[in-house]
Amino acid sequence: MTERTIAFIPAYNEAARVAAVVAKTRPLVNEVVVIDDGSTDDTSAVARAAGATVLRHAQNRGKGVAIATALEFFGKSDAEFAVFLDADGQHDADEIPRLVETAQATGACIVVGSRMNDTIGMPLMRRLTNRFTSWLTGYLAQQRIPDSQCGFRLLRRAVLADLRLTTGSFETETEMLIQAARAGHKLASVPIRTIYREGRHSRIRPCRDTIRFIQLAVRYWR
Repeated sequence: MTERTIAFIPAYNEAARVAAVVAKTRPLVNEVVVIDDGSTDDTSAVARAAGATVLRHAQNRGKGVAIATALEFFGKSDAEFAVFLDADGQHDADEIPRLVETAQATGACIVVGSRMNDTIGMPLMRRLTNRFTSWLTGYLAQQRIPDSQCGFRLLRRAVLADLRLTTGSFETETEMLIQAARAGHKLASVPIRTIYREGRHSRIRPCRDTIRFIQLAVRYWR
């Protein structure tokens, strides 16, 4: 991996898991940055002790704002690639080189992990929702996106100038893809493994976040 790469891990109350994610990620990138989105537990201290740089929000502001904080840090760095992965361990950090290799081989400015080749363990409603939202996002972006909701993704520095994110929650990941594609950047995807752990609860709120997604889609449809 010749280009400098930073891994960004948005986290909220993940003190029990974030150290393991940081430890597994560090050997694969040049720097690991945890964005602590106003956690009320020891997420910041645990992440720092594990070797991560920590950016902390005083209050919980939402994943989209955490992503914006990461992008600001990325823009001020000399890194070519930014990789985003979740703090709860559901993404396999060992697959980071595959995202980088795909970006290098295809010239894509965003590479998104796709969980849809192996959906064993994915709840049926999540599977159906992912397929619909990915189709709609792909339609709005005019590029095929197998799994638009996957948070495990790579961004190339060149895309930063064309991102003007206006959202603050999980729909930010969708807005990012639409804006990048409409600015002429190529999107790519790579199959990934998703680790579903018993007792893990998604922070996605189906009703609220579906409404936000629809509002975003309507705005870009117009």
